[in-house]
Amino acid sequence: LVDVFAKFGVRAESIANFVDPDAVVYRRRESLRPVFLSNRNFQTLYNVPCVLRAFAVIQTRIPDAQLIVIGDGPERDVVHETARALALRNVEFVGAVRPTEMGRWYDRADVYLNASDIDNMPNSIIESFACGLPVVTSRAGGIPYVVEHERNGLMVDCGDHDGLAAAALRLLDDPALAQRLIAEGLRDVEEQYTWEAV
Repeated sequence: LVDVFAKFGVRAESIANFVDPDAVVYRRRESLRPVFLSNRNFQTLYNVPCVLRAFAVIQTRIPDAQLIVIGDGPERDVVHETARALALRNVEFVGAVRPTEMGRWYDRADVYLNASDIDNMPNSIIESFACGLPVVTSRAGGIPYVVEHERNGLMVDCGDHDGLAAAALRLLDDPALAQRLIAEGLRDVEEQYTWEAV
């Protein structure tokens, strides 16, 4: 929005979202397990079915991969039917979770997946950084202002489930890359996304 306003000669300053350190816990992930997390609500703009299609691709290579899906909403039937149609295994549908309880779910996973088609500044991405969870995301909306491809996360085009899967598998195949992204995400939190910094 700062850039949009600037095109009209209006100066604006963005104020970042911030992480509540009491709500999340950092865990050092020496090597990544194929345990993935999606925690966007079941609304069309968040495109959770794209995450499920990516996970289907991942499971063709890693049959015992796991996916934790947190969320609920008007697209619940579509999301569940997509999972059934893809014959996915090891998918845990948790339902809605209070933000204060999200920390333990981040802690259970090793890679964060986001496929939203419209977005602003997702707290879930910043919280993933804070937890030491590497991020693979679409480049929707304001996300490229938070995630820099191959510095603190991996980005793919909206709706590209094959790209999302390939990026997730790349993290598992390249531990050095994963560790670099994790370290940079954590540094960004410390410098930009604490309450004190904001």
